[in-house]
Amino acid sequence: MAPLRQHPKTCTSSLYVAIAMVSLAALMPGTAATQIAPQVAEADMQSPGWWTLLPPVVAIAIALIFRSVIPALFIGIWCGASILNGWGLTSIWTAFLASFDTHLVNAIADEDRVRVLLFTMMLGGMIGILGRNGGMRGIVAWTTRFASNAVRGQLVTAGLGLVVFFDDIANTLLIGKTMRPVTDRLRISREKLAYLVDSTAAPIAGVAVASTWVGYEVSVIGATAEGTAGLDTPPYLIFLASIPYSFYSIIALFMVFAVAWSARDFGPMYRAEIAARRKPMAVPPAEAEPDSSSVKDSTSALNAVVPILAVVSTLFAGLLITGSGASIQEILGSADSFLALMWASLLGVGCAAAITTARRILTLNQTVDAWFEGVRTTLIAVIVLTLSWTLADIVQSLNTAEYIIGISSDRLPLFLLPSVSFVLGGIVAFTTGTSWGTMGILMPLMLPLSWSLLTGSADGAMAGQMHIFHGSVAGVLAGAIWGDHCSPISDTTVLSSLASDCDHIEHVRTQLPYAMTAGSCALFLCTLPVGLGVPWWLCLIASFAVVAGVLKVLGKPTGFAQ
Repeated sequence: MAPLRQHPKTCTSSLYVAIAMVSLAALMPGTAATQIAPQVAEADMQSPGWWTLLPPVVAIAIALIFRSVIPALFIGIWCGASILNGWGLTSIWTAFLASFDTHLVNAIADEDRVRVLLFTMMLGGMIGILGRNGGMRGIVAWTTRFASNAVRGQLVTAGLGLVVFFDDIANTLLIGKTMRPVTDRLRISREKLAYLVDSTAAPIAGVAVASTWVGYEVSVIGATAEGTAGLDTPPYLIFLASIPYSFYSIIALFMVFAVAWSARDFGPMYRAEIAARRKPMAVPPAEAEPDSSSVKDSTSALNAVVPILAVVSTLFAGLLITGSGASIQEILGSADSFLALMWASLLGVGCAAAITTARRILTLNQTVDAWFEGVRTTLIAVIVLTLSWTLADIVQSLNTAEYIIGISSDRLPLFLLPSVSFVLGGIVAFTTGTSWGTMGILMPLMLPLSWSLLTGSADGAMAGQMHIFHGSVAGVLAGAIWGDHCSPISDTTVLSSLASDCDHIEHVRTQLPYAMTAGSCALFLCTLPVGLGVPWWLCLIASFAVVAGVLKVLGKPTGFAQ
C-alpha cells in the first residue's frame, strides 16, 4: 500500500534518533532530562513547563526529517510517557512499556474513536467491493466525459468536495477513494488529490450552515456562552455571525479552485505534478481488473453510485435520527455523528455486497474477499490514527495547550484578539494534531476574554466593536483547521493520505506551502486589518487577489494530461 509506507533506511534512522535522544536525556549530567524530574514532581503537572512541548516537537521533527510517521509518533509517545513518569533510566524503560500497554490501550478505549476506526475500515471494504464489481471503472468512464484533462479533473474533485459538506470524514474518504482512479487516469499526482480532498473537507464542513462540525462548534460556543455574563445571544447565531470571519477556511477553499483552474503549482507540489505527468501511475490492487475467468464484465457506474448514495443518505438520516431540536441546525448540533457514520458504512457495505451478488458479478466468497482486501488497505492508516490519538492524549495530560496559552496570555490590545485567537488555534492544533480538541481548549478562554474586554461590564458590547468578538470566535475555529492542515500528526491529514493512497509525509510536505500561503493571507490581510476596523469583505477580496498573484508569480505551469 502506498500511503504512510515505511522505508527501511528511514526506520533505522528514526531508531538511531530515539536511542540517541533517550541516552543523552538519561545519562548526561546537567541536561534538561535530569532537571525535568524534580520540576515535574514539584509541580505535579499542575503548572506545565517547557518540557510539555517535547513530545509533539520530537514527533513532528522526526516525521518531517526522516519521512517516517509511525516511528516518529511512537517516539513522541515514548517521550511523553517518560516525562509523565519523571524521567530517569528506570522510568524511561517503564515508559517504553507503558506507551504500548497503557497509553495505547487507553487511546482506543474511547467509544467514538472505535467508531471512526470501524467506519474507516468498513468504507475501505466497500471501496474494495466496488473495485471488483465494475462500479469504480464505471465512475471513471462516466466522470472522464467531464474530466477530460488534469484541470477539469481537479475541478470536479474539488466540486464534489463541496457537495459532501456535512461531514469531513465522509467527505475525505468518499471523494478521495472515488476520484482516485479518475485522477490516476488523468495523471494527477496522489499528492494533489490528497491536497484537494484535505483542503475542501474540513474548511467546508467548518463553515457550512449545517454539518457535524458545526454541531460541535455550536456546542462548544454554547457551553462557554452560558457562563459568560451579559452574553445571551443564541450560540448558533454567534456561529453564523462568525462565518464571514473564518478567513482561513474561505481562503483555503478559494485557493483549491484557483490552483486547479490555473494549472500552476509551486514548491514540492510542482515536482510531484511534473513527475505524475511524465509517467503513468500504477493501478491500486483493490481497483485492479477482476479475473475474467471467474467474473463477467459488468462495468457500470450504478454498481458504485448506489452504495455511495446509500452511505451519504444513511449518514444524513442518521444525523436526523440521533439529533433532537426544533430546527435542522439544532438537530444536527445534537446528533451523534460517530454513530451515524457507523450506520452509513454498514449500509454501504451491505448495499454493495447485495448488488454485486444479486447481479452475479461475484460469488459470495469473492465478495467477502474483495471486502477484506479493501479493509486491509486501511490497516496502516488505522495504526497511525491510533498512535496520533495516543500522542494527543499524552499531550493533553502534560497540559501542553495550557502552557502555550499561558506564555501568550499577557494583556493584549483589543484589535489583536482575533489574530491571537487564530495564531493560538494554529499552534495548538499543530502540536496536538486535533482541531476539535483545540476548539474545546481555546474557546472557553478566548470567547469570555474578548467579550469582557469589549464590554467592560455586563451591559453588553458596543455594536461597532462586535467584529472583534466574532473575529475572536472565528479565529479559534479557523486557526484550528489551519494548524490541523499543517500538522503531520493530525488524524484528518492521515485520513486524507489514506483516501488518496498517498505517502503521508509527502502529502504534508506538498500541502504545507499552500496551507501557509492561505494562513498568511488569513492572518496579515484579513484578521489583523479586521481588528482595526477594515470590512471583512474587502479583506477577502484582497486575499483572493494575493493568492492569484502568488500562483502567477511562484507557480509554474504543470500542463494538461491528455
